[in-house]
Amino acid sequence: MVQLLDRWRGDANGTYRSWFLWEERLKNFRSIRRGIQQIIAEIAAGTFGTAYRGSSLETVVHSIAEQRQIFKGADHAFLWKPKLRIPDIYENPDNQKAFGRLLDTCVCCNTEQQVIAAIHEIDRMTIKGLGPAVANLLYFLHPTLVPPFNTAIVNGYNALTGARVKLGRWDEFLAMRQGILSLNASFRTLLSNDLGAIGGLLFDVGSGRYPAPPRDMDGEAMKAWEADLAQVREQAAKANKAIADARDGDHTHTEVQGWLRDLGLAVGYDVWVAANDRSRPFGSGKLGDRCLECLPASPTTPGLEAIRLIDVLWLDKSSGRIVAAYEVEHTTSIYSGIVRMLDLALGDDAHALEGLFLVAPDGREEEVRAQLARPAFSRIADLRVRYLSYGELKSNRDAIARFGHGMKPIQAIARQLT
Repeated sequence: MVQLLDRWRGDANGTYRSWFLWEERLKNFRSIRRGIQQIIAEIAAGTFGTAYRGSSLETVVHSIAEQRQIFKGADHAFLWKPKLRIPDIYENPDNQKAFGRLLDTCVCCNTEQQVIAAIHEIDRMTIKGLGPAVANLLYFLHPTLVPPFNTAIVNGYNALTGARVKLGRWDEFLAMRQGILSLNASFRTLLSNDLGAIGGLLFDVGSGRYPAPPRDMDGEAMKAWEADLAQVREQAAKANKAIADARDGDHTHTEVQGWLRDLGLAVGYDVWVAANDRSRPFGSGKLGDRCLECLPASPTTPGLEAIRLIDVLWLDKSSGRIVAAYEVEHTTSIYSGIVRMLDLALGDDAHALEGLFLVAPDGREEEVRAQLARPAFSRIADLRVRYLSYGELKSNRDAIARFGHGMKPIQAIARQLT
């Protein structure tokens, strides 16, 4: 098992390095938590609606599903299947309210006992089609208590432990959770308190990327397994080289943030860099150098925690209001950046905004347009979000910094999306 963990942790394409250590992952926790709070508020107010498409739940689940391979397909369990009448949280008001209570309890609580009690309560409701897939929402609320869940993770757990956990039942999920906690405790130094790490291991085993070690420790079986593991390692090395070659000459997320920081300062604004990016090395210093130490907003400003994680903000020096927001979507899901911008779009000072910009490689414009066409993003579309390509920013930033002032130059090189 230790041999497997060592190989897995060193694989650049495995979930440990490609997702668990991914720099955007922690930003998504706050955005998704905020989205879950929106679902709760709409259910309580009776405005959630009777359809998945275009709902706040779709926004949250889709943002989870687009987080790397481990969560691909997370939205399938929540899609309304009219012939089966599942999941029965759209047409049945009582079931919808029970679902809202589950989420509300788990947002507000902080102990294992409270989370498990809330799961038992929803299980007693026997809501048709509403099963352990909900754990993918709960994971983003309590990552040290609830592991992520999907078919591959269940298959990986069964392969590693010899268990026979079945899909679709909360009692089976809770039994698997207990086993995952025990397995995680046995190898804590190679895993994490965050159950996303062991969830990623189980996913990679269950999806066939890594073979499970033989449980009987037979000599011939061990040799065969080690040979399989060595083959996986060789394939991973080739894949890593291909990725490195494809990215050669590409600009990093931090580099583009630095361009926007310097440009904002040059054209007369105060600049805020995402709270969890401020200490990143950039040039001869850090990305947060010369930027605001704190946002001039009330601690009770709705969505403040999510706003603090937007990649770059430009603020008016005299009023302290946010004038422009930039989300740099280097290789990540466009969805997560849009979700963070929703907190600005729905805030009290939205009228002061002169520009919301999605900054991405030149070839992602159509992907951005497709996402903004979704009904769930109608409010942010009203604010006329713009697409700013790396190429335009790189070509024009020096001239804008030298001769420009205010928002007009940056608006001139960005393309209107809505």
